[in-house]
Amino acid sequence: MSSVSFTEEELDNTSTDPTARAQLVLGATSISDITEAVCSIAEVEKVNRNWWIMFLIAVPVMLMLFVNIAWLFWEGVGVWGNNNPVGWGWPIVNFVFWVGIGHAGTLISAVLYLFRQNWRTGINRFAEAMTIFAVVCAAVFPGIHVGRVWAAYWLFPLPNQMQMWPNFRSPLLWDVFAVGTYATVSLLFWYFGLIPDLATLRDRASTKFCKLGYGIFSLGWTGSARHWHRYERAYMILAGLATPLVLSVHSVVSFDFATSQIPGWHTTIFPPYFVAGAIFSGFAMVITLSVPARHFFNLKHIITTRHLENMTMIILVTGTMVGYAYAMEFFMAWYSANNYESFAFVNRAFGTYWWAYWIMVSCNVISPQVFWFKYMRRTPWAMWIVTIFVNIGMWFERFVITVSSLSRDFLPSSWAYFSPTPVDLMMLIGSFGLFSTLFLLFLRWLPIIAIAEVKTMTEESHVHPADH
Repeated sequence: MSSVSFTEEELDNTSTDPTARAQLVLGATSISDITEAVCSIAEVEKVNRNWWIMFLIAVPVMLMLFVNIAWLFWEGVGVWGNNNPVGWGWPIVNFVFWVGIGHAGTLISAVLYLFRQNWRTGINRFAEAMTIFAVVCAAVFPGIHVGRVWAAYWLFPLPNQMQMWPNFRSPLLWDVFAVGTYATVSLLFWYFGLIPDLATLRDRASTKFCKLGYGIFSLGWTGSARHWHRYERAYMILAGLATPLVLSVHSVVSFDFATSQIPGWHTTIFPPYFVAGAIFSGFAMVITLSVPARHFFNLKHIITTRHLENMTMIILVTGTMVGYAYAMEFFMAWYSANNYESFAFVNRAFGTYWWAYWIMVSCNVISPQVFWFKYMRRTPWAMWIVTIFVNIGMWFERFVITVSSLSRDFLPSSWAYFSPTPVDLMMLIGSFGLFSTLFLLFLRWLPIIAIAEVKTMTEESHVHPADH
C-alpha cells in the first residue's frame, strides 16, 4: 500500500472555476506513482488490519446465508414467512434490491464512457465489481424461491424429456433473460477492462504462483500498439452493448409487478421509476464502498472529493425523481377513480405498514436533500452516512411495493399481516455477508483502480508540441 501522504490543499479539487477543468489525479502524481499506489495493495504481504477485521466479520455472515439455504432445502419453503396472500415476500424484495444495486456499475462503466466523462476513471472498477457481486446476490433468491430447487433449470428454455417449456408470456421468465444477459455483459466488460492491469501485476509479481495466475488471466497481453488498438475497439463495442441494458434490465424487473392486476402494481410509471431508483441505490452503494476504501488504502489522490461530489449530485437528482414518482403514484390512484387503487396507496401511507412507508420516504426523499449543501457534498463521512440511509430506504421501497399491496388485495377476507421469520432475516443479513466477502477478496487480489485509464488523466500522459 502506498505510503505517500498529501496535504489537505493538495487533495482539494472542488474548485468551481468554469475556465479550468478540475484535476482528477492530485498531487505531483506520476504514471509510475499510480502503478505503485494500486499494485502495492495486491502485492503487500501484510494485509491492512482493517481489511482483516472486515473479512473476519463478513465470512461468518456469509456462511450464515449458506447454512440457512441448506436448511431451506432440507425443510422446504415453509421456513419463510411467505404465505397467502403474501406469496411474494422476502425473496423477491431481496432480489429486486440487489439487482438495483448492480445497476450503477454499468451506468458508470458504459454510459459515462460513451459520453467521455473522464471522472468515471477513478471509480469505474469499483462500480463494475460491485455490479457483478450484487447480481450474484440477486441470483441466489429466485434460484431458491422455486420450491423444488432440483427443477430450477426449468427456468431456462431447455428441451427435456417431458416436453415442458417455460411460459414465454411471463415477465418472470423475461427476468431470467434480462438479468442473465446483464450479468454476462457486465462480467465481460469488467474482465476486459482488467486485462491490461492484470498484465501489470503479472510483470511485477515476485512469486511463481502470482505470475502464473495473473499471467493466465491477462491472456498474453504485451501492451503492443496492436493490442491497444483491438482493446479500445472491443471496449467500445462492449460499452455499446451494455448501454441499453442499463434501461432494459430494471424495466423488465418492474414488469414483474406492472403487468399484474394487483392494486398498487398495475401502473405504467414502474419502468422509469424502477430505473431511476436503481441508479439512485447503485450510486449510493458505490459511495458506501469507496469512502472507506480510499481512506484505508490511501487512495484519496485518485478517488478524489470531486469524484464523490459528482456522485452525490447524481444521487440528489435521482432521489428527487424517485420522490416525484412516489407523489405521482398517489396522483394517478386518485385520478383513475379506481377504488382499489386509491385504497392501496392510502393503505401504504396510513395502513398496517405505515412505518415501512415513512422509513422509505424519509430515507429516499428527505435524506438526499442535504446534498444541496456544498459541505455535505464534499465531506466524505457525511455522504457515507447519507448513502447508508439511501440503501436502507431502497430496500424498504421494494418491501412496501411487494408486501403492502399483496397483504391488502381485493378481498378483505384474504387479508393478512406478513411477518418475516428468523430464516428470512438471516438470509437478508447473510446476503450482505456474501457481497462483502466477494468485494473484500476483490480489494485484496485485483487492481481496484483502472490503472491504465487513470494514467491518461495525469499531466505526464499529455505530451504537447511545445514540450518538444
